[in-house]
Amino acid sequence: MTLIAEIFSQGAEIVSGQTVDTNAAWLSQQLAELGFTLKRHTAVGDDLQDLAELFGEIAGRADCCICTGGLGPTCDDLTAEAVSVASGLPLEFDAVAFAAIQAYYARRQRAMPEANRKQALLPAGAVRIDNRFGTAPGFALQFRRCWFVFLPGVPFEMKQMFGDWVRTDLLQRFALRPDTLVTLRCIGLGESAIQQKLEPLALPPGVVLGFRAAADEVQAKLLFPADVPEAERLRIAAEAAARIGDCVFAVDGLPDIKGDLVAVVDAALAAGAHSLAILETASHGLLAAKCLGRQWLKHAELRLHNETAGTDQQCASHAATLARALQAERQTDFALVQLYRVDSGRFDDKDGGIVLYNALATPQGVVSRQSTAHGAGIHKQNQAALLALDLLRRYFQNSCL
Repeated sequence: MTLIAEIFSQGAEIVSGQTVDTNAAWLSQQLAELGFTLKRHTAVGDDLQDLAELFGEIAGRADCCICTGGLGPTCDDLTAEAVSVASGLPLEFDAVAFAAIQAYYARRQRAMPEANRKQALLPAGAVRIDNRFGTAPGFALQFRRCWFVFLPGVPFEMKQMFGDWVRTDLLQRFALRPDTLVTLRCIGLGESAIQQKLEPLALPPGVVLGFRAAADEVQAKLLFPADVPEAERLRIAAEAAARIGDCVFAVDGLPDIKGDLVAVVDAALAAGAHSLAILETASHGLLAAKCLGRQWLKHAELRLHNETAGTDQQCASHAATLARALQAERQTDFALVQLYRVDSGRFDDKDGGIVLYNALATPQGVVSRQSTAHGAGIHKQNQAALLALDLLRRYFQNSCL
């Protein structure tokens, strides 16, 4: 049975764009992991009638709705009143909630404004959700088909209350069978190219294939219904990874290499207690920044004007020579050198490209890889950093030897 969930965010600051609604994204991930099917995100400003009407609509179409915001003490905090209007449940004074609000101010040696008394008015029959970090208690209640949970809009408070009470309540209240999301994380191929490689992949009924392009990677996502056996998930994921090829650097959702590209490289270098020195050009310091705080990074050097000249073979040879010299000079296990040549236009010309020459000096010798980066200057900078790190990843995953 499919259980439908929605996210309902309240507040003029959300609707106007003054505040980015990170709560909705976080809550959606939590509910999806529990086994709900997310259908809608809705945001409404501080209007009593609009809020009440939407509560009524959601009550007839969703099994669960998590609502954030509107639980404060001021005149524009209308959640409890809107629930009362929509459901017909009167607001009742909750003495335990009020005592917690008073204690909050007492611990800070401050007088409680009278307006905060409003936060202790909850719809009759609602289950109070205590807030250990703020003055706004949450509450939950059944309204028609839907189990509503109301939480503060402050992200830290909301997350703590979800972990303290909401997650356990939902697991006990609903017969949840979570789907399994397997994410193949890729670098060096675009969405359309990955889709083309996966077109021959035969998927069982109910398995959904999707894609997501981010700044640092492209993801191919396989969503498996709960009734798909683990062996089948493993088989399909392995076939998908094989069809995409060595551009897959990690697989999330299975017992395999996980995390973003930096995490994969970090795990490999840390596992062998290796050391690394880098020399970067096109990434303009971003390569070192992505490795910030890693114990294996022993030296980072930036050359702002080190464009190469000559043929591709000559440029690659120059990068390899520099990598060997850097490895010897810094006495590290690995040395990573990144050079580039402007292929057309200027570095910051979004219609022009740059050719990257990455060389990695290893205990066994030097491995090299040539690639290109396009787009605006900041995009080329990021791609240069990632493609240099990807040479390290390929070495450790035996995909570049």
